[in-house]
Amino acid sequence: MKVLIIEDEKRLAEFIFKGLIENGYQCEVAYDGRLGAELALNHSFDIILMDVNMPYINGFDLTKKLRENDITTPILLLTAMGLTSDKITGLDSGADDYLVKPFEFQELLARIRALVRRAENFKENNNDILKLDDLELNLLSKKVTRSSVDISLTSKEFNLLHYLLRNKNQVLSKARIFSEIWDQNADMDSSKVEVYINLLRNKIDREPHKKLLHTVVGFGYVIKDS
Repeated sequence: MKVLIIEDEKRLAEFIFKGLIENGYQCEVAYDGRLGAELALNHSFDIILMDVNMPYINGFDLTKKLRENDITTPILLLTAMGLTSDKITGLDSGADDYLVKPFEFQELLARIRALVRRAENFKENNNDILKLDDLELNLLSKKVTRSSVDISLTSKEFNLLHYLLRNKNQVLSKARIFSEIWDQNADMDSSKVEVYINLLRNKIDREPHKKLLHTVVGFGYVIKDS
């Protein structure tokens, strides 16, 4: 398993590097956001461990950059910024998890295992192409089309549509959607689900197409072709 460590504090980077190597991981280290971006965009990794406060590109902006470039590798942010608002910013930027410094190395290992396991299960349990009526989502190319016309989605919108299509014809509650799309450590916020459902609906259900994404009042949402 290959890990990219992006951390400008060299002592901590070396500590993480040594510990992961001892546990059988392959690792590369970048000491600033610019080099980290170059490695992440041009090489394949199983997980990325990233500091937030770094030279050239901070962790929040780098995470957004990677997601905008269709890098779906799990990202675990490592930072001393432990406020709830900081965590929300990190997770909303596209990170998968958030670990506050200082942390126990065994917890870091557990977080890595959980994120990689979730990513592997996600790949194993899904077909490469999901279709509903004239809507198509391609997991390999990360493209979404309707009537063969490309639809531009953010990483979060793509993940939300993917989850809905995997569970088409099923009514999904806001809590269930939140637990799947947002990190398990994030505080439940149903308004986020509403916002992203509306963003997604405005992109995939625009006229003259028939509606596929429906609100079931009092229960949640369902995507279906009738």
